[in-house]
Amino acid sequence: SHMVGEALLVARFIDAATKAGMSHGDIATALSDAAERSGISEIWVTDEAGRVEYTTVKGANFQFPTDREADGQAAAFSALLDGSDSVVVQDACERDLDGAHFRYVGVAGIDKPRIVQVGVRAED
Repeated sequence: SHMVGEALLVARFIDAATKAGMSHGDIATALSDAAERSGISEIWVTDEAGRVEYTTVKGANFQFPTDREADGQAAAFSALLDGSDSVVVQDACERDLDGAHFRYVGVAGIDKPRIVQVGVRAED
């Protein structure tokens, strides 16, 4: 439930920041600062097509699947894009990006269909 709350706060922040006209860089910096100062290992925020718009993972280039039947750990989060779920909680598992073990929780976007996800390393 703690991670769900974190993801909901990130979703609210993205909504407020975009409405306030914050720049992409300022939003990214605020998310990175929040992750560095908390127990959150990673933050991922997509657009409507599952393309990552913001992440705290430097140099990451990732596209979330938009089909929940697709292979891989990230496919479950597509339910946040199509509105069939508003919260997805995943047990720790190997992530699609690089095989590292993480636990992810995602919520639907407030401002538009999107995935708003927080992650914590399994060892943490």
